[in-house]
Amino acid sequence: MVKPAKLFQRLLQGSRNLSFRDFQRILEAFGFRLTRVSGSHHVYGRNGLDRPLIIQPNGKDAKTYQVEQFLDMVEAYGLSMDE
Repeated sequence: MVKPAKLFQRLLQGSRNLSFRDFQRILEAFGFRLTRVSGSHHVYGRNGLDRPLIIQPNGKDAKTYQVEQFLDMVEAYGLSMDE
């Protein structure tokens, strides 16, 4: 199993090919917690953020635009990975 830090490095290098489960692991490493599931929609929240991040699988993969939304949140809020 690949560590979340290494997966995040791949995202920073431009790769958006990510399994849904790996995307969930990255979110959890950044302090996001699953608050609820409604059908295929997984709603994640984090202390200090005023909006949730809603993700859903595209087959077994994460949706590219949702990965982009996450990266935008990391940049906008200055989020870092919990060590």
